[in-house]
Amino acid sequence: MTSPAPVDRPERVTHTAAPVKLWFCPNDALAPGIAAVLAEHWLDEHEQETAGRFLFDRDRRQYLVAHALVRRVLALESGIPEAEAVLWRSARGRPFLHKPVEGLPRGGRELDFNLSHAGGYNLLGVVRRHRIGVDVERLDRGDRGFDAIVESFAPEESAWVAEAAAGRARDRRVLRLWTLKEAYAKARGLGLGLSFDSFAFTLAQDRGVLAFRPPDDEPPRRWRFAELEPEPGVLVALAVMTGPDEEPVLDLHHGFPWNRQAPRRLPLPQPAGAPA
Repeated sequence: MTSPAPVDRPERVTHTAAPVKLWFCPNDALAPGIAAVLAEHWLDEHEQETAGRFLFDRDRRQYLVAHALVRRVLALESGIPEAEAVLWRSARGRPFLHKPVEGLPRGGRELDFNLSHAGGYNLLGVVRRHRIGVDVERLDRGDRGFDAIVESFAPEESAWVAEAAAGRARDRRVLRLWTLKEAYAKARGLGLGLSFDSFAFTLAQDRGVLAFRPPDDEPPRRWRFAELEPEPGVLVALAVMTGPDEEPVLDLHHGFPWNRQAPRRLPLPQPAGAPA
């Protein structure tokens, strides 16, 4: 008896998508005087008014550096000059780049970005397709509001936090979950409008998302999550949706982007599966 001829099965074809890009920029990367000059020339009327309402210089400086960073990166990525970029804001305050009818001068039609800043550090994420959310927190912020934060978590997350010894170990667990939840909610454009106990992460002991339980209203998607610590004690989280046949990488830039200095290229974790 002859064996049946093997059946040819189509191979899954993947392609390398445009890199997911992160800019990690401490305030110290931009001198206060330079930040003020750039803001004067680049920021729009809404941003200028917002900057003028801060009572403390440190908060105003944080805002100016963060928004100068946004406009500089968008200029590099889209080809639209810093002062000419038009930013729209959703009802929940999430900014979007207004795309000209004729398309962006550089890099194709699609572009999404997200900004976070905390305690002298700024984080900006840019992706060419789909949506992105980012968040940054300092571990030395103290436990201000930690009890309320933990109360907002899903029960399994709160239990995981409670397993750690009180102090830095427990604080790290709280902030790892918080930054991931913030990043995911921001990627969806909902921010704190999304109940944080409606979805849950299962995290590795040191770093990495082992599983993700999305909210009930979340359709099947391919969310990828990354945790980074670009400086000791500064925790960064990224949430990005990718297509089923994409294998994107992550480009991490450090400092203010005066030029196109080569970033550090990192693998982007595979999509997080459902909890077992």
